[in-house]
Amino acid sequence: MLIVAGSLYVDPAGRDAYLASCVEAVRAARSAPGCIDFAVSADLVEPGRINVYERWESEEQLLAFRGSGPSEEQATAILGAEVHRYLISGVEAP
Repeated sequence: MLIVAGSLYVDPAGRDAYLASCVEAVRAARSAPGCIDFAVSADLVEPGRINVYERWESEEQLLAFRGSGPSEEQATAILGAEVHRYLISGVEAP
């Protein structure tokens, strides 16, 4: 299992528009082979922060979905990012 998680930073005034531009990508990811979960959401404390969480069965399935990545407009809106890929060897109840 693979988890991609972290934060994107955009202009606070443009965060809602950025999130709206992600709706179709979230729908597509959730229906993609190997996607267990996919979420992009506004942070409750930092106005320019967007939280990213993805869970995939394998890296191959993630890469097959990812393709060319975000649109040029989305990439331009991202002022900073701190997103990491985590390889998971086991899952336990909390």
